[in-house]
Amino acid sequence: MRAAAHTITLVLLGHGSTKNDGSAQPVFQHAAELRRRGLFADVREAFWKQEPKVADVLGTIRTAQVVIVPLFISEGYFTEEAIPEALGFKQAGEANWSRVLKRDEQTLTYTRPVGSHPRMTEVLLHRAAEVVGRYPFPRQPKPAETSLFIAGHGTERNAQSRLAIEQQVELIRALKRFTEVQPCFMEEAPQIADIPTIAIARHVVVVPFFISDGLHVTEDIPVLLGEPEAVVRKRLTAGLPTWRNPTEKHGKLIWYAPAVGSDPGIAEVILELADARERE
Repeated sequence: MRAAAHTITLVLLGHGSTKNDGSAQPVFQHAAELRRRGLFADVREAFWKQEPKVADVLGTIRTAQVVIVPLFISEGYFTEEAIPEALGFKQAGEANWSRVLKRDEQTLTYTRPVGSHPRMTEVLLHRAAEVVGRYPFPRQPKPAETSLFIAGHGTERNAQSRLAIEQQVELIRALKRFTEVQPCFMEEAPQIADIPTIAIARHVVVVPFFISDGLHVTEDIPVLLGEPEAVVRKRLTAGLPTWRNPTEKHGKLIWYAPAVGSDPGIAEVILELADARERE
């Protein structure tokens, strides 16, 4: 990180939620870590849907330079339309717009979302290795005997949501470490619910390509993978993990990892995005 970063305020921007407090956790986690390193004049948390709202946070910052890093998975509606329009980086419908905005004596830079960064491949691989290493029952399977599924929401309304996952699938396939590497989605084919029957290997690792361990990750996906909804809700109420690693479904042993957004490696992704601000 350049020495000039000490004159910069870094803003970590999350989607946030008024219904799920846990959705904000990765923003606070990574902000605390980067604040601890002392690389910036300040590190601030901000959100689109909850307090503190990003526009309000920006209004309180006095440093000459501000770098805004969106903790989002894909270059979709929120990151490429709603947020940059609300912050003044672009006009509605504008195709070519600058990620650098001059505002009085202040320069604001709006980076690409963390999920689009090439180092997310490392984060995904770390998540996959971590979950089988932590729960090596009956033994820790080798990648060569494992099917890896990268799970996302998927929606026909936003092709970018799917594209971010498919890009990572291709990158990891090229490494030739796993029996297979496949995308899977909640709302599109191939469906998450089909994983136990379509996986080639007996050992299966599912990594959710989400920022937070929110409703989709903690409740919806475990149910789609075959856990009874009542069991999932009972575990959630008791403060227990909603998936037990590994769980056998249709003759397959399935390990289910936490969301990628809380992985410690995300801090390095944020730093690289912030450091690349002048090369965008």
